[in-house]
Amino acid sequence: MIPKYPYFGHETQCKEVPITFPPQHQEKQPGIESIMVPAPISDNPSYKGSGKLAGKIAVITGGDSGIGRAVAIGFAKEGADIAIVYLYERGDAQATAQMVAQYGRRCLLIEGDLRQPAFSPEVIRLTLAHYGRLDTLVLNQAVQFPQKSIADISHAQLEDTYRTNIFPHFYMVQAALSHLQPGSTIINTASVTAYAGAPLLVDYSSTKGAMVSFTRSLALQLVDRGIRVNAVAPGPIWTPLIVSSYSADYVKTFGLETPMKRAGQPFELAPAYIYLASDDSSFVTGQVLHVNGGIMTET
Repeated sequence: MIPKYPYFGHETQCKEVPITFPPQHQEKQPGIESIMVPAPISDNPSYKGSGKLAGKIAVITGGDSGIGRAVAIGFAKEGADIAIVYLYERGDAQATAQMVAQYGRRCLLIEGDLRQPAFSPEVIRLTLAHYGRLDTLVLNQAVQFPQKSIADISHAQLEDTYRTNIFPHFYMVQAALSHLQPGSTIINTASVTAYAGAPLLVDYSSTKGAMVSFTRSLALQLVDRGIRVNAVAPGPIWTPLIVSSYSADYVKTFGLETPMKRAGQPFELAPAYIYLASDDSSFVTGQVLHVNGGIMTET
């Protein structure tokens, strides 16, 4: 018998679905959520906001789909207005904006390539022009290209992985820093691979390890300014990145290696980001929250 877990869609009623996924693969990263089967679950209708982020403005990179979409929805439920940054996934971005609007909040869509240093100042400029302030940065963009051997990682792949996964963190913080006030927050999306390793993802895992060190060091640098810096380290989560980086055959068993015997859904990450963005975590900085289905890691 295949284990099952609750499926929280936009319906108010809980359904049961198997934890495995049909084989599928998309050729281009970071992938399109609207053509995934089943669609990732971004919104848990049972989660009710309580104004924890009322009046706040958040920029979410990679906010069009996956974890970024779930965070945008969660922040909207808590009263924040959003700016989401995406590469080319316009349809997914528009769908996310519609979901945010359902909860009475605004969502600014910003399309562009964060690998280009000049784009980050433009993101901040557009956000400030639209909303007049900035309170939270969620730095969430990423790519991964599995390779069985480090010898197969080309110079182009290595450069692309680092230019996408970690360089924009520096660009975005540099662009935003003068506009962040005491009480502002920066939240990075790290990964369980930074702690547990991943034999197929040597370059990706190393960028996530860099992100952990980035989080800790930046937290120490900014603590006297009243700006908190933390991260979330997801385990295997059902997002477009998975179907656009792994083979269709690999996807069939994705997530089964966790103690919970399933992949996580994006909505299961959102409360961790809400906690780190809100005053609930006022005594927390330089930390990484692990949301990974029970994988034990050294923090």
